[in-house]
Amino acid sequence: MDILEKRFAELADRAENRFYTTFSDFLNLEEENVLGSLHFNIEYRLFGGYDGAERCIAAFGYDIADKDYPIAIIKAEPVSPKFADALSHRDFLGSLMGLGIKREVLGDIIIADNAGYIFCLHTIADYILQNLGKIKHTIVKCSLVDDLPEAAVKKPEEQQLIAASERLDVIVSAVYNLSRSAVKELFTARRVYVNSRLCENFSYNPKQKDMISVRGKGRFIYSGILGSTKKNRLVISVEIYK
Repeated sequence: MDILEKRFAELADRAENRFYTTFSDFLNLEEENVLGSLHFNIEYRLFGGYDGAERCIAAFGYDIADKDYPIAIIKAEPVSPKFADALSHRDFLGSLMGLGIKREVLGDIIIADNAGYIFCLHTIADYILQNLGKIKHTIVKCSLVDDLPEAAVKKPEEQQLIAASERLDVIVSAVYNLSRSAVKELFTARRVYVNSRLCENFSYNPKQKDMISVRGKGRFIYSGILGSTKKNRLVISVEIYK
């Protein structure tokens, strides 16, 4: 059992034996995949602070509500918007890493109107509020907020695509306009996930509402077959996160 598996087992055992909820740090896709391969005597649930979050915390226990997760949301916005740099996810993450903050205490960082909404563990929130004062060359101010503004939550864009079959490699190729060899490389490099689980079976037929994540490309929801063309190719529906 490696260190990560041992940590998950300890959290599950503590929750089961002591009758309270335990929480992991924020997990990436690979770590969520490891968790999904394990079996415990107690339930666990993933949540990252909002519906559709990529980086999530695992909670072990019963009757776990969203509000119970130890997640804070910090809004970091330019003090002088008119003179601010155009700030990206990488800019915010780089500044946070520059403060010596470990990636596992940080969840998603959502950019909206040149402000960053930083999801983090409660335990690091005060440190960020007190020390994050600059992103690139832009002076920022930080404040705690209760929720993401509605406009900041990215909605997936529905698209209809033509595909030769429902195989996952064919669908990924159609969504990202990739060659068969390029898609094969993605599977070989273990970069394709279905519902946070690593998928190495390129002939897998996704189910409706499956979340497909392709590291380095993005993610989309598979919505199913809408019909077929005169040449018997499938018309499929997907919801792509831009």
